[in-house]
Amino acid sequence: MSNSSISGSISMVHPITLDHGKNAEVWDEEGKRYIDFVGGIGVLNLGHCNPLIVEAIREQATKLTHYCFNAVPHGPYKRFMSQLAAFIPVSYPVSGMLTNSGAEAAENALKIVRGYTGRTAVIAFDGAFHGRTLATLNLNGKVAPYKQKVGVLPGPVYHLPYPSKDNGVTAAEAAKAMDRLFSVEIDVSDIACFILEPVQGEAGFHAMDIEFAQMLRAFCDEKGILLIIDEIQSGFGRTGQRFAFSRLGIEPDLLLLGKSIAGGMPLGAVVGKKELMDVLPKGGLGGTYSGNPIACAAGLATLEQLTDGNLSAWGEAQGQAIASRYQHWIDSKLSPFLGRLTGVGAMRGIELTTPEGKPATAQLAVLLEAARNKGLLLMPSGKSRHIIRLLPPLTTELHVLNEGLDILEGCLAELR
Repeated sequence: MSNSSISGSISMVHPITLDHGKNAEVWDEEGKRYIDFVGGIGVLNLGHCNPLIVEAIREQATKLTHYCFNAVPHGPYKRFMSQLAAFIPVSYPVSGMLTNSGAEAAENALKIVRGYTGRTAVIAFDGAFHGRTLATLNLNGKVAPYKQKVGVLPGPVYHLPYPSKDNGVTAAEAAKAMDRLFSVEIDVSDIACFILEPVQGEAGFHAMDIEFAQMLRAFCDEKGILLIIDEIQSGFGRTGQRFAFSRLGIEPDLLLLGKSIAGGMPLGAVVGKKELMDVLPKGGLGGTYSGNPIACAAGLATLEQLTDGNLSAWGEAQGQAIASRYQHWIDSKLSPFLGRLTGVGAMRGIELTTPEGKPATAQLAVLLEAARNKGLLLMPSGKSRHIIRLLPPLTTELHVLNEGLDILEGCLAELR
């Protein structure tokens, strides 16, 4: 399937070519059907070709396909930002800007925190993933492959262990590392912001320790440090609620959004407190395609469907189905390679480990191919690519979800 016109630096997990999809099912160019547990890597919480989103795109395309909002404003941007601000569950009035992607949202957030604090240093976490652009690379909590061969990255950026029951790092251990950082590496008064994912995606769906998150929020308030929360993958219902930061009992100063914000259209956002969002001079924020009218129309159709009732029902049904099936596999000793179930709600990972407790990277590679051959698309995650990342659409019909879990069960049982 090589194609010399496409960069060889782009890595593809599955060597097939998709043709079309509907909700949680896709078909390749040969007509073979697959159940999609990848969801465009967390982009399709409402499924492939969601009818309401498709209709909104079609209607908007007959009215206005593009205008640069910072040249002449357009209605879809205004309406979407108003609805998005109302959707975010925080105690303060929300202001923000639209971007083309999550990484672009992160880049703009870094500009904002520099403008507001007058500081440049950022603290991120081991295992983090915030994008592939030059500045976001340095925020990522792993080197390979993202930071290889690109030289010195924008900074300064420091990393702390990510505390989670899913990776065995305690709140006390992370706090101790933070104390060391401020004693040895950098003065706390030079820190502009912390940036964190409430549930890490790339690392294998690790949910942040609640005690640490609340301690960190209080610490930032005390020291005049801003807190950026990245919900690009965990947001818009993935964990069974609007955003995963709510389970932590904290609020962000700035919130990064993307992926499932607009049903597959390229859209992202950075939103937060108005005094932060207004700190840069006129023209300091914006972009030619940011907040494209068609993407905004898709975003509006997305928000209409993300009611709290829907999110709770979808998240509970999918989360329980995965958790109960996993427990059955554990109880029946399905596979010696079956490790922990990570994450929360419908944002789940299944760890594969060897009987000696080491990452079963080779076995996961075998499983990905076996599952694909049987009609199930899966995505790896984790530093050692040994964790199955489950991201089926929240709207997946229960019988389709169970069919996919049946295939996964069979492939796990065959692992050697």
